[in-house]
Amino acid sequence: MDHAADYAFCDQLLRREDKDRWLACLFLPAALRPHVVALYAFSHEIASVRQRVSESLLGEIRFQYWRDILTGERGADEAPIASALLDTVERFGLPGQKLISLIDARLFDLYDEPMPSVAALEAYAKATAGSLFQLAATILDPQAEAAGAAAHAGLAYAITGLLRGLPWQVAAGQTYVPRELYPASDLRADGPALDAALTRLRALARQNLAALAAEPVTCAGQAAPAFLPAALCELYLRQMEKPGYDPLTTLVEVPQWRRQWRLWRAAGRIG
Repeated sequence: MDHAADYAFCDQLLRREDKDRWLACLFLPAALRPHVVALYAFSHEIASVRQRVSESLLGEIRFQYWRDILTGERGADEAPIASALLDTVERFGLPGQKLISLIDARLFDLYDEPMPSVAALEAYAKATAGSLFQLAATILDPQAEAAGAAAHAGLAYAITGLLRGLPWQVAAGQTYVPRELYPASDLRADGPALDAALTRLRALARQNLAALAAEPVTCAGQAAPAFLPAALCELYLRQMEKPGYDPLTTLVEVPQWRRQWRLWRAAGRIG
């Protein structure tokens, strides 16, 4: 079956909704790029469920729909993201359970309970962003030993993204800041304590970026470009440390030309 239209749909969605990952995909081999894009389009579909449902139960039903697709209990029908994803899973022998685990981790997003601990945040990041890095690496090179690099990249990328998302989390009544770092239930309750917690999280993101840079798979080989999105983390972390930054109101943005330049330089360092 020709899935060209399905992959084109995924590309358009990613370009519109997740520009950073889309830009990073431009540096992938052309023949493999659509499959990584389909993976990221699926991730966006799962990550945005809370914003598209009126109550948590409806979100859980949507997640079950995707589990049924991945286990073969439901067909993709005319759904372009599902069709492209299933085609990619079949072509590259991707483990469907890892995608199901990503869905399961995202159940946290549907409710307003705070993240209990740093360990829980790390598990969430590895199951979501970390799984995407590992699956993308597998598409580029099925033989790559990428689990360690994927875990570090996932932690850095997820933490950076969650810190950027604080203004939206406050509006939605959510918090991903671990309770053990910031015990108050309201992020607006204690500014100095929140600043200290966020400083700890930025340091954790940077620790994982340093560990990622030391992983052989990210420095050379066919799988290395799978980790390019993590090259953007430092740009955003620096924005959070500029004078006038308010974590609860400031929208942390970086001009597209700077992001493209950063990705181009990172791609050029791959041996």
